Amino acid sequence: MKESEKFKYLNNFRVKLDVVIFGTDTRMGRLFDVILLYVILVSIVLVMLESVQSYNLAYGDFFNIFEWFFTLFFTFEYITRLWISRKPLNYVFSFFGIIDLIAVIPTYLTLFYVGGSYLVVVRAVRLLRVFRILKLSRQISESRVIVTALVASRHKIIVFLGAVLTLAVIMGTLMYMIEGGENGFDNIPRSIYWAIVTITTVGYGDITPGTVFGQSIAALLMLMGYAIIAVPTGIVSSEINKASKKMSEEINVLCSCGKRRHFNNARYCFNCGTVLDL
Repeated sequence: MKESEKFKYLNNFRVKLDVVIFGTDTRMGRLFDVILLYVILVSIVLVMLESVQSYNLAYGDFFNIFEWFFTLFFTFEYITRLWISRKPLNYVFSFFGIIDLIAVIPTYLTLFYVGGSYLVVVRAVRLLRVFRILKLSRQISESRVIVTALVASRHKIIVFLGAVLTLAVIMGTLMYMIEGGENGFDNIPRSIYWAIVTITTVGYGDITPGTVFGQSIAALLMLMGYAIIAVPTGIVSSEINKASKKMSEEINVLCSCGKRRHFNNARYCFNCGTVLDL
């Protein structure tokens, strides 16, 4: 086979792989996404089961075999995405590129830590495998709507959180003065902690006011908590509706990282940040 023919064959093969891996609107692309989705889910479930000591003792070899299978699968996926990307470095340093790398590194690192003295290190590194769950966001297109909504509402949410924190500081300081350092209100920071727990309606019960005035303020904060929770929900919901409408007006612009669909007013790729050629 001539060099030109080999190059042409490899180029055609890369195009076909591009359709399978990035072509979510094609039959093979959807099939690949479904397979990848189930592989990610099963690998996460096994990581969780492995942390149960009784299961780990009984099925340790089983977990190791499947862990290497999943690691090799994700390694092949990572190398393939790197090979077919028009700008590999953009993929490597993109959000999903980093997540894909984190998904495979832990298992390989355990090969270099052998023996009881490194047991803690091995366990800590292997726990990084749970980050594979972030790979699911690539498979769920609706996640873009949520991310877009959160980014768009970040300024409002920051202002809102600042107001809540201010309220917690004021109420915590007030409760410290009212309770006089008793009933768990030993200092202002602990009193602020109580105020935050009460406002969010968590209510651990580790600190409780003993005075009638303090209990009245606690009841008021609990009622305010329900209203406070509704505020960020409304902000994000509004932005989700806006983002959903924008998604219906997407344009099919291909980025160098392989992503095709972008908002009609987009100037940069939502996946890797590259300037789009509109």
